[in-house]
Amino acid sequence: MAALPDKEKLVRNFGRCANWEEKYLYIIELGQRLAPLSSEAHNPENIIQGCQSQVWIVVSRNADGVVELQGDSDAAIVKGLIAVVFILYDQMTPDDILSFDVRPWFSQMALTQHLTPSRSQGLEAMIRAIRAQVANFS
Repeated sequence: MAALPDKEKLVRNFGRCANWEEKYLYIIELGQRLAPLSSEAHNPENIIQGCQSQVWIVVSRNADGVVELQGDSDAAIVKGLIAVVFILYDQMTPDDILSFDVRPWFSQMALTQHLTPSRSQGLEAMIRAIRAQVANFS
């Protein structure tokens, strides 16, 4: 499994895509790069409410205080969007995540303009859920 790119490389890679079909394929590829989520983690506790597809996200904190995210979805594009969110929050502490606005990054990638309303709502639900969980860590 290939590693996920960092934020800057993610934006560069999106910029290299010639059209939205290529961007969707890239999003799907990012989802395929996510580490598999254990069957035990596919439980109601980890389901993100507000997503049309089934989405599971596990939020934890390592010994250094850095937030670690794991996730999965039953839809390929949504799984890719999970990967995009994870890339944006990579190596952040709970305070970093709470003060970080992902929306400008979505704008740079022109994500918000090209997602269906239900996918945009699901993306917002994922971000809200992660932020709510890391707020409990502080």
